[in-house]
Amino acid sequence: MNDPAPATRLDMLRFARRVVEQQAVRQLALIDRWIADEERLAESQRRAVERRPPPPEWVVQRGGVHVGSCWAVTKGSWRSVAATREQALDALRNGVPPCEACRPDRELGFLE
Repeated sequence: MNDPAPATRLDMLRFARRVVEQQAVRQLALIDRWIADEERLAESQRRAVERRPPPPEWVVQRGGVHVGSCWAVTKGSWRSVAATREQALDALRNGVPPCEACRPDRELGFLE
């Protein structure tokens, strides 16, 4: 019978190189997909930030009047209402307290 010649050390090294090369190609393809996913996510987040409306100039809440960018405003609350300068002044005149953090009364020039 014709038995195949036993694999030489060189044959085994070439085989090992092919296996490693195939694994590397698969792993690089996987990493490329992860990169593409992250790029899509970053682009989506960037577009969302661009489409976000600017904060209102003033906010009147059940608990007080705020500058629109105040950290203490309860975002998305039914108690928060965007207000014009005049509406914010009216709220202060009607006894709605100014926020202690952002002090809209000072910015509005409202003196009790």
